Amino acid sequence: MAIQQILFILLLLIVGFFSYKFYSRIFRTIHLGKEETITGNKGERWKNVMLVAFGQKKMFKNFIPAILHLFIYVAFLFTQIELIEIIIDGIFGVHRFFADKISILYPIIINTIEWLSLLAFIATVIFLARRNLLKIPRFRKPEMKGWPTLDANYILIGEILLIIGIFSMNSADGLLQNMDPAHFPDTGHLMISSVIGSAFLADLSQSTLMVIERFGWWLHILVVFSFLLYLPISKHLHIILAFPNVYFNKLEARGKIGNMPEIMNEVKSMMGLIPESEMAVDANAELPDFGVKDVFDLSWKNILDAHTCTECGRCTAVCPANQTGKKLSPRKILMDIRDRATEVELNISSGSQQKESYDDGKSLFDYISDEEIFACTTCNACVEACPVLINPLEPIIELRRYKLLTESAGPSDWLSMFNALENSGSVWQMPDQRFDWAKELNDSE
Repeated sequence: MAIQQILFILLLLIVGFFSYKFYSRIFRTIHLGKEETITGNKGERWKNVMLVAFGQKKMFKNFIPAILHLFIYVAFLFTQIELIEIIIDGIFGVHRFFADKISILYPIIINTIEWLSLLAFIATVIFLARRNLLKIPRFRKPEMKGWPTLDANYILIGEILLIIGIFSMNSADGLLQNMDPAHFPDTGHLMISSVIGSAFLADLSQSTLMVIERFGWWLHILVVFSFLLYLPISKHLHIILAFPNVYFNKLEARGKIGNMPEIMNEVKSMMGLIPESEMAVDANAELPDFGVKDVFDLSWKNILDAHTCTECGRCTAVCPANQTGKKLSPRKILMDIRDRATEVELNISSGSQQKESYDDGKSLFDYISDEEIFACTTCNACVEACPVLINPLEPIIELRRYKLLTESAGPSDWLSMFNALENSGSVWQMPDQRFDWAKELNDSE
């Protein structure tokens, strides 16, 4: 067994081990949330997966970025074919495993990968320019300073390195096929790499070409391995989580606000819709906590939403509160939930806290201010804008419920409105009950 083969297998095992650890941590983090049973037609769910997650349907509301993203996305999918071959070659110590097994299909596949890689390279350069030179507003929001911007740039640079690896490997390999056909199987004519090889590599010796070919091969696989290990701390985790997130998306009306059974029954009782005798009330029972204070009060689907967030900012760009200068950014809310959930899971994993009695003196309100959650108009724009069917409105509503119903806190004008509603059935502070005027009508009759 060659040294290169041993090194590859060892590296593959190490990456596999750490990937299992890192992705298991993501799974545990998501399941810090409460259980939530999501029902609905499975056929409809799979249709959403094919159209939205796989087909990128909602991306095309912004056509030009969608086309550029599509180049990268499709190139990523097709490149997995070549990646499978690289892994087989690395494990078994062979070269171009599929070349003589799928005959004429091989050059078609590799040429397709090369053309898509070229388009992906162009798209990547444009995306780097958009983020760093054009200063598009949704990429310049306060929550995008520091790591989020670096994260996006790291991935784009990684894309360029992957493409360099592919063309270095294929260009040198094409020339080596003529020099040493016994060890370098015929791949057929590769349109782009043959041009690169003729222009830049034609005068190099066989040994130099072998170094370049191996450089491209190792660069490609090392970037892929690095990408696998990097994903759990990156917004690009959405390339994996978008599929389950779309599948488990609620099929009811988007942005529908769920009621609270305890309050609904109380209101029904007050309106005489439920006889008081049927309202079992324990005078000694503690009042329940309403809404959400920390990640344990969210559902696992809310935390999955937060980890699926692409940080594209489409939700924040259409948010009327954000557009008028208020602090609310739906993207930031999701990023804060993800960061808090990650912090909690790390504390539990380290043994410094137990899930059942977790208390580090912090909550989601250490990340998210009252000003943010009370600025939301519940217009549903953020829900409609998300390309992977995330619902930022749901955690915002639940955080607001905790403040209003559990802590009796909120904007002063809101509290006076609620008191007026409770006392007279009107949002205005009036001395008479709202429907007293109707009694006069009955008396006149």
